[in-house]
Amino acid sequence: MRIAKTFDHGVAWEEGSGISQGYSINGTIYVSGQFSHDMKSTFVGAGDIKAQTRQTLENLDRVLAGFGVTKSNLAYVEIYLTDVQEHFEPCIQLFAEYMGQHRPAGSLIGVNALAFPEQLIEISAVAHT
Repeated sequence: MRIAKTFDHGVAWEEGSGISQGYSINGTIYVSGQFSHDMKSTFVGAGDIKAQTRQTLENLDRVLAGFGVTKSNLAYVEIYLTDVQEHFEPCIQLFAEYMGQHRPAGSLIGVNALAFPEQLIEISAVAHT
């Protein structure tokens, strides 16, 4: 039997986006690309990779918690950066601190742009229950 569940942050722009922030089926959780916004839909940390990384990880935590799991359930993480040369080290330092001893598989991908002009980072993931 397939049991599917979705999770959204409850911010205004989600309803018209056509996707959920998280989708779980048969024990696997797929987390849509998270970025740096608060729960009032306000962008956080324009021009500041550390602030954006912290907020993005908080939003990732919120999605995981919506399925009753934590970062220790992460199996795979994809990090997208608009400026890998400049932002690699601060991003990876904060990500390593966030993960602690848990080491999921992952990729870091450089991109020309993300959904919003001020967005420097986006993180998507796969987790398990």
